[in-house]
Amino acid sequence: MSDKTLRATTIRCTAAAAALLLAATACGGRGADGAATSAEGACKGQQTTGITAKSIKLGGIYPLSGPTSAYGQIPKGVKAYFDYVNAEKGGVNGRRIDFTVRDDGYQPPKSVEEARRLVEEQHVFALFQTLGTPTSAAVMQYANQQKVPQVFVSSGASKWGADPVKHPWTIGWQPSYSSEGRVYAQYLKKDKPQAKVAILYQNDDFGKDLRSGFTDEIKGSGVTVVAEQSYEVTDPSIDPQMRLLAGSKADVLLDITTPKFGTQALAADANNTGWNPVHIINNVASSATVLKPVGFDRVQNIVSAAFLKDPSDPQWGGDAEMRLYKDKLGKYAPGLDSSNAFYSLGWASASAMDKALGALKCPTREGLMEAVRDLKDVHSDLLLPGIAMNTTPQDGYPLETLQLQRFKGERWNLFGEAIDTRKAG
Repeated sequence: MSDKTLRATTIRCTAAAAALLLAATACGGRGADGAATSAEGACKGQQTTGITAKSIKLGGIYPLSGPTSAYGQIPKGVKAYFDYVNAEKGGVNGRRIDFTVRDDGYQPPKSVEEARRLVEEQHVFALFQTLGTPTSAAVMQYANQQKVPQVFVSSGASKWGADPVKHPWTIGWQPSYSSEGRVYAQYLKKDKPQAKVAILYQNDDFGKDLRSGFTDEIKGSGVTVVAEQSYEVTDPSIDPQMRLLAGSKADVLLDITTPKFGTQALAADANNTGWNPVHIINNVASSATVLKPVGFDRVQNIVSAAFLKDPSDPQWGGDAEMRLYKDKLGKYAPGLDSSNAFYSLGWASASAMDKALGALKCPTREGLMEAVRDLKDVHSDLLLPGIAMNTTPQDGYPLETLQLQRFKGERWNLFGEAIDTRKAG
């Protein structure tokens, strides 16, 4: 059974149970005579840890150190957004946001340790933006046992939305890796229908999810995988894997890496003058901070996919959301380079959390989960045109639309139409 079919089956099978679950925690209720109870009465008995009439405590867990420390720039964009909202809007619905960041070094046991510290010592209302697939997976079991929201996980693993009954307190945000893999497969089936593909992937759920989405989508087509190499996040280099992949003479390289290894893969490709594949690099390793060390002139025409506006792209110079982001980042996080996509990613995800908190019917942990599972065409700052957040109690994937892009000159250039993978065949 394909990843796509399995996900669809899971959604159908959990629909009824999820509906019952949300009914049990929803803010709305009915009295003995069938009349609706007041929101205030329906909220009684729900968890209010970390939230008062004037404040909300949120905790984020990121790799501020270690092999994926490049992601440690993201919470700076998050904090700048919350500082802006607190200072200029009085918070969200009158509640100031207190955002605490912890460092897990991208080590799952440390992730759980930091989650415990945030929940049991600092008494946060919710875990917002735990980053990484293996690290967030480690936190997921703890968060669901404790009935603490783990909201808008910064990872595209399918598991965040796959089973809302088993994990009702966890939800992702960005497009799933399997969806991203399907987009690249569709691109090749159309533009390079006899492509021979070499795959480099991180040996964890992140790498395997994207890889399986791609391989499922190419079944029955002329696109074939001729070589594969995996690496561990603790490996010092992926040069040996790249040499083996180059030996396959594949005409496409699907590069499923995190930033450090993305830079290495791009450099190895550029240095190997005897191999010139179409280089497809996944979204999480597509930022200018990954490409720039290799040299923009050496990464021309590589392909990726996006769901956010690129802050380094002049086409967004007159865009109101981009102007707001750059102005307020400069004001509340002076010294940060607003063209850095990690900061804009943090800003965009914080904007999404702002929208969810603003929609609370009950100011409770249960109310937050109800809100994030009932998003209807909600646009948060910096999403590309045509992309919005949508969820239901059964569909825990807020963003599932992507657009292809090609690197030319010193920036990414969008091409084609935005692809909603919920509808893609």
